[in-house]
Amino acid sequence: MRPKALLSWSSGKDSAWALHVLRQRGEVEVVGLVTTLNETFGRVAMHGVRVELAHAQAEAVGLPLWPVPLPWPCSNDEYEARMRAVVAKAWAEGVTAFAFGDLFLEDIRAYRIRQLTGTGIVPLFPLWGTPGETPALARAMIAAGFQAVLTCVDPRRLPPKFVGRAFDAALLADMPSDVDPCGENGEFHTFCYAGPVFNHPIPVHIGDVIQRDGFWFADLIAGPTPPLVQTAADRKRL
Repeated sequence: MRPKALLSWSSGKDSAWALHVLRQRGEVEVVGLVTTLNETFGRVAMHGVRVELAHAQAEAVGLPLWPVPLPWPCSNDEYEARMRAVVAKAWAEGVTAFAFGDLFLEDIRAYRIRQLTGTGIVPLFPLWGTPGETPALARAMIAAGFQAVLTCVDPRRLPPKFVGRAFDAALLADMPSDVDPCGENGEFHTFCYAGPVFNHPIPVHIGDVIQRDGFWFADLIAGPTPPLVQTAADRKRL
């Protein structure tokens, strides 16, 4: 019997690709998606995606969502306490691995390993590589049929006009050369709504675009009202 694993699920493309890779390799059985939520606003932490869309993703990939509600603001001590509770629950249910979609940030990887040390649960990094590999990785995601939209942009690293755009070849071509194509340095975050791991696409359209806490967010709303994803031309007001 394969070991049971949880997957850290941010709602973005890297999480979806990690699930794809884990299922292709078949070394573990992914049994749940762990998602941290801002309990004040009812949204996925940092990505700003409505919680109902995270639930829609979980349904579409056929896995239960393990929500981790976090207060706002949330101290690191409180975050770690709530994650320890999740890990303890996972261990009690026979889970022995926890997978993350991290790409190359060594400090983040070291933190994950440190937090799981002594719990009986081992960390997995199925996408781990180098900064030089992310351009090819981004192209591979698109070529495989994954579809995502930029829901959050850090304007210190990427112009606000990119928020709400599709994660596609045109986006990669327009992206500044000093921005990681997968946004691994926090330049942007995404919501993945279609791809090989989904039983069906998740219909969404873009609502308001706002600036909050120093970031630009495109609010995604469930439903097929076009346009699904807006382009740079639609964002001239930014």
